[in-house]
Amino acid sequence: MENIVVIGSGHMGVGIAAIFIAAGHDVVVLGRQLPAVEARLPAMRALAATLPSAKAPGQLTAASVSEWNQWDGVTLVIETIPEQLAAKQALFAELDHRVPAHIPIGTNSSGYGIDQIAAGLQTTDRMLNVHYSMPAHIVPMVEVALGAHTRLPLAEAVCRLIEATGKKTTLIKKYIPGLLISRLQHALMREALSLVDQGIVTPQAIDDAVRFGFGFRYAAIGPMAQKEMSGWDTHVVSGAAVYPSLSNISTPPACVTDLVKQGRTGMNQGAGFERWTPAEVAEFKRKYELRLRAAFEVLGVAPDEAAGDQRP
Repeated sequence: MENIVVIGSGHMGVGIAAIFIAAGHDVVVLGRQLPAVEARLPAMRALAATLPSAKAPGQLTAASVSEWNQWDGVTLVIETIPEQLAAKQALFAELDHRVPAHIPIGTNSSGYGIDQIAAGLQTTDRMLNVHYSMPAHIVPMVEVALGAHTRLPLAEAVCRLIEATGKKTTLIKKYIPGLLISRLQHALMREALSLVDQGIVTPQAIDDAVRFGFGFRYAAIGPMAQKEMSGWDTHVVSGAAVYPSLSNISTPPACVTDLVKQGRTGMNQGAGFERWTPAEVAEFKRKYELRLRAAFEVLGVAPDEAAGDQRP
């Protein structure tokens, strides 16, 4: 069984490690502060135990990122440290000469492309974006994006390795800001926030329109396939009427930037567009995870079978 190295023990590192452990892989979690990483191992094991698996769980260990050098049998390294470009660049510069050149190294970043993170390094042909969405242990899709020098066969092999854990991958042949998932989300959010900013609708109306309108369909069928079903002729006619009125702002509008200036960044600070008590946050997150798990029934696949789902 292949060994996986996860660098970082935050929320994403915990989720990604749990996925591979549950799939039977041995996982080594590396961090700058070893005691902090060791303290997170029980959470990884506990999370792995909640995931479906036909295999015995793999072994999990922690080590110091500056000292660990046992690369025999390692088939993938995934970096999950915070979204700070300088820190990622420093880490990849270190990995560039420490990790044997045949081992793929991925960054979980969606905000920075591998070309930006690994600029000027010697082994960029084995480096790529490997982006899991939060919560990583539930959301089926993993985005794999090539840099300018990434070898396509290597990226395809990474996709197969990830799909063997029950995930579904999408291969993006060149980095685009936000990759695919976040990019599509931002296109939606630009229009949504523009409508809120103009006072045309409330944030709750946006959520209801997505959850109980077109978003209700998208768990069962994606937007491209939905138009294949409804007809592109209808889309062309309606699009000609709607496209000219869509927002084309290049920065987030005042309704949300003012919130951020006020420190109202969302649940983590107790307030965003709404105010949140700790109890409300805990209950909201509990229901959110239950709904995500229930969505697999709509997808028509088990949580560990998403990789094989192609058409409804």
